[in-house]
Parts: sequence; structure tokens; C-alpha cells
Amino acid sequence: MSLAHTAAEYMLSDALLPDRRGPRLKGLRLELPLDRMVKFVAVGFPLLLMSLSFAQEFSSGSPISCFSPSNFSIRQAAYVDSSCWDSLIHHEQDELGQYKLKSLWPHKALPYSLLALAVVMYLPVLLWQYAAVPALSSDLLFIISELDKSYNRSIRLVQHMVKIKLKSSDPHVFWDELEKARKERYFEFPLLERYLACKQRSHSLVATYLLRNSLLLLFTSATYLYLGHFHLDIFFQKEFSCSVKTGLLSDETYIPDFITCRLTSLSVFQVVSLSSIAIYTLLVPVIIYNLTRLCRWDKRLLSVYEMLPAFDLLSRKMLGCPMNDLNVILLFLRANISELISFSWLSVLCVLKDTTTQKHNIDTMVDFMTLLAGLEPSKPKHLTHQVCDENP
Repeated sequence: MSLAHTAAEYMLSDALLPDRRGPRLKGLRLELPLDRMVKFVAVGFPLLLMSLSFAQEFSSGSPISCFSPSNFSIRQAAYVDSSCWDSLIHHEQDELGQYKLKSLWPHKALPYSLLALAVVMYLPVLLWQYAAVPALSSDLLFIISELDKSYNRSIRLVQHMVKIKLKSSDPHVFWDELEKARKERYFEFPLLERYLACKQRSHSLVATYLLRNSLLLLFTSATYLYLGHFHLDIFFQKEFSCSVKTGLLSDETYIPDFITCRLTSLSVFQVVSLSSIAIYTLLVPVIIYNLTRLCRWDKRLLSVYEMLPAFDLLSRKMLGCPMNDLNVILLFLRANISELISFSWLSVLCVLKDTTTQKHNIDTMVDFMTLLAGLEPSKPKHLTHQVCDENP
């Protein structure tokens, strides 16, 4: 064996990917980066505000301060604070001199409404985890494994071609067999391509993804309605008139009809309301962008893997509607690019291919690796001319 063929054998052996068996792909990302960011903000931000609200309540004591009459004892004043906080009803006098009741219950329900908001925003995440993640993880494991195996099969095929070339005494036989194999598409491995083609006719993943983001938009709209309807009306109200003449105290003459109380936690209430509107307003464009990605194909990944045999057919099939499971899988393959060991090798080969396409007819990775191994990608011209001379 010559030094050139030995070097080619070493080069092809080094290009083979290691076999990853056993517990592999534990770091598989089953959420897109933007989806994870939306989840952490939409769920974590209300929990952060809830902890702020509870911390303010525990540190400053009662969230209201009532101006009880001077003849009230300390225990009576404490009772007024407790009773007015329990009721949180403002007695407002209208133009006719009649009193209207206005509930201020959002102040009392603030931390619990934030907890409910966090739970509601986590429901789309649970939907994705239980409805899509099992099938998606299975698809990604199979596709990533097959992509790496297809790369290895191409390398082993070139290794076999080099050995056959060395053992062949007649170069015409070798090139005839090679051209026949290319004509009959022996170099293609259609299992993965057909599997991905089937995913174009499946819509379970894309439906779940659309439902997840649509629910996020729906719950965000409901949050706007809640804040606008309940918080806006009492947003600037710092004081309210409270009545404690109820029950056994209704006939007591020394108790005034109304006692003025001040909401000491109003600043926290305002900060929570404004920050909630601001944060969820910033999340809406991100959620819409996640939905718009389903309206176009992400061909960046497959543009690299088109060097593998048979993937050119996949590109032609991608001209249809992108609203299918294959588009979702491509997005997650892009997010798990670190798990695709063959991607870096093929990226380098694509760069090298672009620099040599003017000199050689290179279509697939097999053609390019045969060139690197010292073989011509097609029958040499002197052999072609020799055949023509023998058969005038």
C-alpha cells in the first residue's frame, strides 16, 4: 500500500464519529430558548412580585392605617384596623347625598392573584410537557442518531471504495461499478429522509406548539382585562371611608358613622400593577415571533446536511406549507446543534466544497471525500478517451 493510500485511510478513519451508546443525549433541549425565556418570565415574575408583596406586609405590619377617634383605646383602634381591612369597602357619597359602596378587594387579593397568575401561566408549559415532549424527544433521538449514522455510512463507503480501487486490477471495472451505483442511487440511505417526509404530513407537534403560545396570548389578554377592570379604578385611591357600625355596634352613638383609613401598601400595589403590564407587554412580541417562525422553513440546518446522500430530495419537498411537525423538529434540531457531532464536520466540508465547485462536479459528501482520499469524483478523462478509442 502506498503512502498516499495510507494517508487517505488515516484521514477517513479520523473523520469517523465516535459511537455514542448507553445513556446519551441527557442534555437534550426540549424547549426552544425563547420559549424557555418566556416561561421563566411569565411564571417567575408574578412569584417575585408575590414575595415582594408578602415581604412588605410582614415588614410594615398592617397594610392600612385608620384614623380612629381619640377616645378609642389601643385595642379599639386595632379592632378598627382589622375590621376595615377585612371589609375593604369604601363608602362614597354621590351628588344626591347617597352613599355608594365601592369594594377595594384587589388590595387584599394582590398576592393571591399573583400566585393564580403564575399557576395559569404555567398551564401551557404543562400542556407542552405532557402532550408534546414524549413524542418530540423520541423523534429527536432517532433523527440525531440517524444523521450521525448517515455521516458515518458515507465515510465507510468511501473507505470501501478506496479498498476496492486498490484491489481492482482493471480501472474500467471500478469506474463502471461506481457510475452504476450512482445511477441506481446505491449511495442514498432513504430511511431518515422518508421518516422526515412523513413528519410533513403530521401536525400533532405543531398543533400543540400553536396551542401553547395561543394560550399564553389568551392568558396575557386576560391579565390586561383584570388589571384594567379591577386595578385601574382604585389605582390612585390612597384613602377610603370605612364603617364599623355593624352588628352589635350599630346602635353605639360614640362610634362615628365613617372612619377614614389610609392604604399604606398603595405604592406596592401600583408597582405591581405597572410592572406586570410592562413585563407582559414585552412578552407579547416574543410570543408572536415564536408563532411566526412556524410560517417559514428554517433551511440553515438542512443546507449543511444536504451533502449527505438523498437530502436534496428533502429540500424539494420543503416547498409546501411549513405548518407541520417537520418544521417544529427542525427548530429543535437547531436548538440541539451541540448534540449533532456530524454538524461541525459537514460545515467544514460545505466551506471546502464551495471553494472547489468550479473545478469538480461535487454533489454529495461521498463525492467530496473521494476527492480528499485521492480519487477522482468521476471517471478520469484518459480512461474515457481510451474507451472511445477502443469502441470507435
